Amino acid sequence: FHLGTMNVSIAPLQYRVIKPRLTFRSVRWHPTEPAEDFSFFDVRLLRDEAAPIAGLIYLPQPETKPAHFQQADVLELLMPFVEGLNYGDALRLEIPADQMLVEKPDA
Repeated sequence: FHLGTMNVSIAPLQYRVIKPRLTFRSVRWHPTEPAEDFSFFDVRLLRDEAAPIAGLIYLPQPETKPAHFQQADVLELLMPFVEGLNYGDALRLEIPADQMLVEKPDA
């Protein structure tokens, strides 16, 4: 994976967690911050005339990171470097429905 996350707005839609592919509990990733739980979900990035790119959606669990607000309309993707991708480009994401749903608010 590329060393950084790709933040993707799905507004006006939002995500709803069904069942993460992986969850790591009590991860101490920083010497002065409390341990956190992190979940990961499969995702494929689709762009016109380009091969699909497999990656993961990274989601810190809010109950272990109360000072960090995770917007329900932004997904953080862990991906390989995506050549030619620019800020503001339109993308399509494929996410297994048994892991996460993308839907209208209050659906």
